[in-house]
Amino acid sequence: MSSATVRINEETHRTLRALAEKQHTAMVDLLDQAVANLHRQYVLEETNKAYAALRSDAEAWQEEQEERTAWEATISDGLEAE
Repeated sequence: MSSATVRINEETHRTLRALAEKQHTAMVDLLDQAVANLHRQYVLEETNKAYAALRSDAEAWQEEQEERTAWEATISDGLEAE
């Protein structure tokens, strides 16, 4: 795995070290997890904003609902339950 150097302030480094010790993990793993969580949060927030914008447009929201209904009709697709 390749790596890169990132500069952080001393307080952040102390906090990162303390958290890593408490969780019995490496600082790099904790930092990877933190960035992944932050990214996930960002994606969810942007998705929520996009859905809010879609819902504010009655015509677009109706089209979305109709498309969902069409897709839901394909869920079973004639397949028997296992």
